[in-house]
Amino acid sequence: MWDAIPLLCIILTGILGILIYITYTNKLARRSAQARQAILKSLGISTTSNPKFIGFFHPYCNAGGGGERVLWTAIAATQRAHPNCISLVYTGDLDATKEQIIAQVEARFDISLDPKTLHFVFLKRRRLVEDAAWPRFTLLGQSLGSMILAWEALAQVIPDLYIDSMGYAFTFHVVAWITKGSVPMGAYVHYPTISTDMLARVKARKVGHTNRGDVAGSAVLSRGKIWYYRFLMYHYSLALSRPSFVMANSSWTKNHVDAILSHSDTFMNVLHYFSPFTILRIFTTAFRGPRKPHNEPISKKREAKIVYPPCDTREMAEFSLDARERIILSIAQFRPEKDHPAQLRAFAQLLADHPTYTSGPSSVKLFLLGGARNADDHARVQSLKNLAEELKITPHVQFIVNASYPEMLGWLALASIGLSTMVDEHFGINVVEFMAAGVIPVTHASGGPLHDIVVPLDGEATGFHARDSQSFADAMHTVLSMSKSEEKAMRERARTWAVSAFAEERFVEGWETAWKGWVQ
Repeated sequence: MWDAIPLLCIILTGILGILIYITYTNKLARRSAQARQAILKSLGISTTSNPKFIGFFHPYCNAGGGGERVLWTAIAATQRAHPNCISLVYTGDLDATKEQIIAQVEARFDISLDPKTLHFVFLKRRRLVEDAAWPRFTLLGQSLGSMILAWEALAQVIPDLYIDSMGYAFTFHVVAWITKGSVPMGAYVHYPTISTDMLARVKARKVGHTNRGDVAGSAVLSRGKIWYYRFLMYHYSLALSRPSFVMANSSWTKNHVDAILSHSDTFMNVLHYFSPFTILRIFTTAFRGPRKPHNEPISKKREAKIVYPPCDTREMAEFSLDARERIILSIAQFRPEKDHPAQLRAFAQLLADHPTYTSGPSSVKLFLLGGARNADDHARVQSLKNLAEELKITPHVQFIVNASYPEMLGWLALASIGLSTMVDEHFGINVVEFMAAGVIPVTHASGGPLHDIVVPLDGEATGFHARDSQSFADAMHTVLSMSKSEEKAMRERARTWAVSAFAEERFVEGWETAWKGWVQ
């Protein structure tokens, strides 16, 4: 009899846990219903119209980058095609009001939003997904932080369709548990949280943005990081398999996402089935939502669908291709992965190789234009200015932080070369903008710029690829020393390809196809 007491305690604890869970989630559902009524009232919409709520999880919706263009273009398209839907944006931009964000979207992207079907759900715990909050085990910390942030979001209001538009796949677990799997989910993946490329760099002990020098230099630390990445990859695969539909922004991203969706790790499977990690496995696989609307058959193999990001090239395509200034232009948020230091070093190499570019009619300037989201980004800008001083190129470099959309267009109309040095850039809207504006792109030979964007048109080049400071400098010199006819011909090819392949209309079509049917 006494031997049965521990088992009885476990059973009673489990029953109590289930009762607490059901009570809590039912409470959240009631609270959400009340919140939805209040939102409709604030928007001036009749509560009897029963509109559907589409939730977009995008903690940095006011950042002004390429990911935000995707978000706002999708919402604007939804407002036009589905006026009976309310777009909810879960954001941590507490320093801006709804009116200010809408105005910023119009100023930065020239996108008009209807405030009558748009509501912001403001989140107070965004710091939990910032790099600074997790100086060690950053990916794991940010993933856990995103789950807490998703809980804060759905504790305020639960949507009829949840879409992660910023890359926080681990939030799908929270949504599934809070809604008991009743709410369909979707993902637009700009860049996988972890990829086989990252694992390969650690195995090769190669220093990079995701692999610090002290780790790469230690066999023990590298071995530990490999196991850490294997654990993350296993759980990222489980998280990314939850959504009903997955969109990827390029062939590079799609290939990686497809590999993640089909990822298998025998050791991790055993570890999670025959150890205390079994509880974690249950948490990450319970409450699987529907995979297909309208009882359509479920395909055996899950794949991401390529939906190229929207690129509003209409105004840029009108810029003159003649009389460009000798300006090298970078357009990228001041984030670590954009690798702005590589741009400064490549430019310094160009000036060292060709001293005539430092003065006179042949002089060349580098302009770095980008958004700074927070104090970390502004500190990064200052460190870049310090690096420019160290490289002795400060007189030839200018930083333009948080420029408006018209200001960005002004620089695109003047520049000769568009510079992008990010390794494995998932897509590269900035590169498309370069090409549409007639700016010849010089990009890193990887990711979207290599495979999707800067590709030959009718067998002739539309730009250049490079891998290190010297090859970037050589490519920029090639452009600067082209004849007028060669230069104009390449600008025309680049523009023709960008405008035809990456028009905003194509994004809207792909977006509609992906989520059509999930909200009636």
